[in-house]
This record gives sequence, structure tokens and C-alpha cells, in this order.
Amino acid sequence: MGRKNPLAYFGKKCLVFVFSIFVLSLAVFYISRLAPGDPLVSYYGDRVEKMSPKEREWAEDKLGLNDPLLVQYVRWMENAVHGDFGISYKYKMDVTEVIASRLENTLILGGLGFVLIFVLSMLLGVLCAWREEGWLDRAICKIGTVTSCIPEFWLSLVLILIFSIGLRWLPSSGAYSIGKKDDVWDRIVHLILPVSVVVTGHLWYYAYMIRNKILEEVRADYVLLAKAKGLKKRSIMFRHCLRNIIPSYLSLMAISVPHILGGTYIVETVFSYPGIGTLSYESARYKDYNLLMLLCLMTGIVVILCGILAQMINEKIDPRIKATEEAEISEVKKR
Repeated sequence: MGRKNPLAYFGKKCLVFVFSIFVLSLAVFYISRLAPGDPLVSYYGDRVEKMSPKEREWAEDKLGLNDPLLVQYVRWMENAVHGDFGISYKYKMDVTEVIASRLENTLILGGLGFVLIFVLSMLLGVLCAWREEGWLDRAICKIGTVTSCIPEFWLSLVLILIFSIGLRWLPSSGAYSIGKKDDVWDRIVHLILPVSVVVTGHLWYYAYMIRNKILEEVRADYVLLAKAKGLKKRSIMFRHCLRNIIPSYLSLMAISVPHILGGTYIVETVFSYPGIGTLSYESARYKDYNLLMLLCLMTGIVVILCGILAQMINEKIDPRIKATEEAEISEVKKR
């Protein structure tokens, strides 16, 4: 079923997106401020312990922390709409500048991990489907099941213990050595362990899905017909089965972005990799409200956009989803 009104369709998606971001910002704002901790420690450091009650009240008033939470949220929202997200309590600079200095590292780590997972899961899934129930398929399935169950933080520590402390082959932290920011080889060396953990933690999950989807296609009626016509297994697998699962695979990878992003954040924290993940941990730990708000919004925007994109791809692939949605809307209108 085609879309009768594309403008209304995309308008609805935009409304869902804006409302979701609003709810996210409201939840993060209130939860972060109700959590235990003192944001003044982030801004003033150890001097907070020596402050008198009057000095403390002045310091809180300077940061706008004395006002009711609703007033603080409205003020923050008004400034955010105009592109002003405030300053970082810890770094004493605009939060956008702080994030910009770390964003490149996360994009490199997360982007490289995503591409490798995207490519390797496809290759691994096809290989297992090609050798279904063979010794190679069984071995990969068993190894993949074990590796996918290993917590990323634990695997990171094991790799650091082996390759950094024991063998001293690879660095255990950082994105590059001091003074070698533009050294490509040095960056690659620092990426080996973090990328390995990101890929290992997610690879088999998606490869197994690809394997099963291809096997579903292999057992379809049109494959039996193709075999009856004398087509070779290679031709059926790559020209028909694989091509048929590509749209659903793209939808799956759109959904996987938040999953992989969360794993990247964990890996960054363990490896002290200077990216958005470690910055998020620091902002939550030190009650750096402004920085935490923008980081959560950025992550939320990525997650919500990927969810909407995956839904749009699914609707394009399977019109029944759209038809069901329209039927539900019609039923509600009748009531």
C-alpha cells in the first residue's frame, strides 16, 4: 500500500522525534539533579569543603542551582533552543567545545567497529549458511556463542593483561601517544585492542541472524524451483538468497547502531580512550550537569533516529506493517 500523503507521514515522524527528545531531556534533567552528589565539587574542587554556608549559597546561586527544578529546566531549555548549552563545570569551557575535542575519537572507534561488524557478520553468516551443519559451521556457531556471552569490560581487561602488561605488544590506554596525534600508525596501534573488543562483542549476534535469514531463503519454494531448473548452489545463494536479505540486513544494522554505540562507550571507559564514552562517565561522576545533558541528548538523537530509520526501512520492505498501522488509526477514528 503506498503512502497517500508523504507530507503527513514525515510530519508524524518528526513529531515523534521531537516529542521523544523532549521527554528524554526532561527525564535526564530531573534524574541527574535528584541523584546524590555535589556539582559544586566539579566546579570548585576541594575548595568546597572550606566554604562557609554563605559562600556555598553564593556559589550555588552563581550556577543557578538554588532555583526550583522546573525553573532550572525552563531556563536550560530556552538557552538550548538558541544553541547555548552552558559551560562544563569541570572543564570551565563551553560544553560544545569539550565534546568537539572528543567526538573525533569516538567516530573513529565506533565507525571502524561498525563497518567491520557490518562486513564481517555478512561474510561469516554467508559462510555458515554455505557450510550448514558442516564441521566449520558447527565450530563457528559454538565459538561465536561463547564470545558473544563474554562481557566487554571483562574481555577488555583480559586483553590488556595479555597484550599490554604481559607481552607489552600494544598500549593499554589512550587514542595516541603524547605528541603523535597526527601519526596514523600510532593511532592504529592504539585502536587494535578497543576495536577488537567492540567487534568481538557484537559480531556473532548479527552473523547468526544473517545465517538464519539466508537459511530461511534457502528453504523457500522459489529455491526449490531454481534447483529444479538446474541452477548451481553458488548462483542461488548469491544472486537470489543473499540479494533478498539485503534490505532486512540494512534495517537490522540501523537498529544495531545504538547497540554498538553502547558497547563503544564501555570499551572507551575501560581503555581510558578519550571519547564520548569516557566523557559521559566523567560528566555523570562529577555531576557536570550541562555536559551530561548534551551528551545524553546527542546519544538519544542517534538512537531515536536509527529507530525511526529502521522502521521506515521495514515499512518499505513489508507494506503489511504500514497497512496494519493505517488500519489501527482508522479503527481509532471510528471509535
